[in-house]
Amino acid sequence: MAEVKKTTKKTATKTAVKAAPKKAAAVKDTGVEVKESKTKVIATTDEPTVIAKAGKRSAKAVKETEAKEAKEVRKAQASEETAAEKPTVKKTQKPARSKLERSSKKFRKVSELIDKTKSYELKDGLELAIKTTTTKFDATVEMHIKLGVDPRQADQNVRDTVLLPAGSGKTVRIAIFAEEAEAADAKKAGADVIGIETITKLLDKETLSFDVLIATPAHMAKLGKYARLLGPRGLMPNPKSGTVTTDLKKAVSEAKAGRVEYRVDSTGIIHLGIGKVSFGADKLEQNATAVLTSLRSVKPASIKGNYIQSAYLATTMGPSIKLSTAVSS
Repeated sequence: MAEVKKTTKKTATKTAVKAAPKKAAAVKDTGVEVKESKTKVIATTDEPTVIAKAGKRSAKAVKETEAKEAKEVRKAQASEETAAEKPTVKKTQKPARSKLERSSKKFRKVSELIDKTKSYELKDGLELAIKTTTTKFDATVEMHIKLGVDPRQADQNVRDTVLLPAGSGKTVRIAIFAEEAEAADAKKAGADVIGIETITKLLDKETLSFDVLIATPAHMAKLGKYARLLGPRGLMPNPKSGTVTTDLKKAVSEAKAGRVEYRVDSTGIIHLGIGKVSFGADKLEQNATAVLTSLRSVKPASIKGNYIQSAYLATTMGPSIKLSTAVSS
């Protein structure tokens, strides 16, 4: 009698052979062992059947992993052999060149006229600055003065205007923010743009076709909304700089004659143009003396030590010249 075994549906699905109960006798005649169930008949042969399970631990997966590891080992060995065959070449980094070495031939040539270990008197320094100019155009002579102040302190934020006796050498465009009737005399004195409506239209378009903006105290409130446009460019009228006044004619005359404003920067240095190379040493000396006199007159009361620490001269795109301590003291 055939051996009959009850199995679940899941077990029957995993077996290799399925047969109906009516065909059990036919399977038995062929020499195959038959297991019967009420619903399914399971037939097995005497030969064992090996079924590999899927997953990381299956025989196939293990074999693939071993092959992959062997390939990585061969690749690493090949790269080591290649690296051993190629000689390692160390790249030597070139030292950084100085500013003088990176400059033009003309700049290097005129720099030889300056003794960097020496401090020059004011007139000698100005004559040397004229000789060492490197530009084809009429270069500006600049003064760079280091002050012993802390610009973060309100009382040490040095700022003033100075009237250069020989002029600045620049063509200054002046705008008058006042009624046209008020600015009539300023127009005769040399103002380029006058009138509140005219200047307001320019400011609305962010067109700044002027170098100095002068306003009367009565109309300063109208410029408040343009502070972000004018302030960063140094064009906002200010009583300290003489650009807020009722005497518009005088303000225009002084601006045309060479009145300039200076202000210490965040590092405590004042940068100011004192004229053109074409002025000559005598006129430039007059302007430089006026600047130094103005600086000493606005010395903060809280400064006890050395006020003017150092001063240098330079032309546009030219080398710097150190001035003596007698000038900078």
